Amino acid sequence: MKFVDEATIIVEAGKGGHGCLSFRREKYVPKGGPDGGDGGDGGSVYLEADESLNTLIDYRFQRKHKAQNGEPGSGRNCTGTKGEDLVLPVPVGTTVVDMDTHEVLGDLTHAGQRLKVAQCGFHGLGNTRFKSSVNRAPRQTTKGSEGELRNLRLELKVLADVGLLGMPNAGKSTFIRSVSAARPKVADYPFTTLVPNLGVVSVQAHQSFVIADIPGLIEGAAEGAGLGIRFLKHLVRTRLLLHLVDVAPYDGSSPADAVRAIAHELEKFSETLAGRPRWLVLNKVDMVAEEDRDAHCQAIVDELGWDGPVFRISALSGEGTKSLAQAVMRWIEEQAEAEAQNPEVAEREARRRRQMDDEARARIEAERQARRAAREEDGDDDDFDDDDYDVEVVYAPE
Repeated sequence: MKFVDEATIIVEAGKGGHGCLSFRREKYVPKGGPDGGDGGDGGSVYLEADESLNTLIDYRFQRKHKAQNGEPGSGRNCTGTKGEDLVLPVPVGTTVVDMDTHEVLGDLTHAGQRLKVAQCGFHGLGNTRFKSSVNRAPRQTTKGSEGELRNLRLELKVLADVGLLGMPNAGKSTFIRSVSAARPKVADYPFTTLVPNLGVVSVQAHQSFVIADIPGLIEGAAEGAGLGIRFLKHLVRTRLLLHLVDVAPYDGSSPADAVRAIAHELEKFSETLAGRPRWLVLNKVDMVAEEDRDAHCQAIVDELGWDGPVFRISALSGEGTKSLAQAVMRWIEEQAEAEAQNPEVAEREARRRRQMDDEARARIEAERQARRAAREEDGDDDDFDDDDYDVEVVYAPE
């Protein structure tokens, strides 16, 4: 199924039913008095996280969703039927943003979680409500109120503990195949991965973490080169970044330059995300002669001036992948324990994630506006919508 991580929809809650104007008419009962019933409330609109979904593609084809209206009241003090609530299933990890106010309404992070996105209209009152000692035959009623109408943008961000960064063909998909049961496509050409992939890494019984593989970045991605930076938003929920680099590129380029280029694009996208813990993973070490391997890898580290953790692996043969997975598991457990023991650490982490969300949303929106302005200058169709296409490839001039 086609992977879609953004969709815009219109949700409208149901209107409340009108109150009834009625009087009791019965044989042998003169002046029976008012008996008009109230209307029913309209239905509200909810979004519910469903773990069986992994894409928002259904909302590309049906954009407007309306809950049921409440029924009007009737005589004999009968209340109108309440409108049925509308529940829209979305994938776990969906963020809901009001497009008119740019307010983040909520974040659905676990299965079964519900979020009300449109409040139902209130029911109207029948004339029975207005009777009093001085007004025995009221003809006053009220109408039901309108339900909320909202333009929403749904943003899907994958839920993972660890994110993979790197140039195309750095071995990210091969690595996730090596350490998990995920089977993303692997080939000998750039941009094999077009959508994010998730894999569950089981270190041992009852110890596992989720790793996310996103399409590769190239220099100039912030300006639209390659697949752009739209998939970087899937890393804002991760705790740790693994920066994979090919130690022996087929084109003879410098691995250190590749690391710096990715770091620069990451800073352009979100400074907070660029400040996340990032480990250097030197991949494809089996492509270097064993007697020169240590010196070659150390030269890359020295050229970068890297002072963080460094791992040497071969994703294809599995060399070094087990020790890397164990180190990641220990780090994740230590972070979780620190957050559980210190509420300030947990609050600081939550604040950092909110800031990354805001920065990522602002950067992607700015990129979208720039592309739209460029199309208008070229005289393209104004009805063109980026969301109608999965991936836009832009080749930057050299």
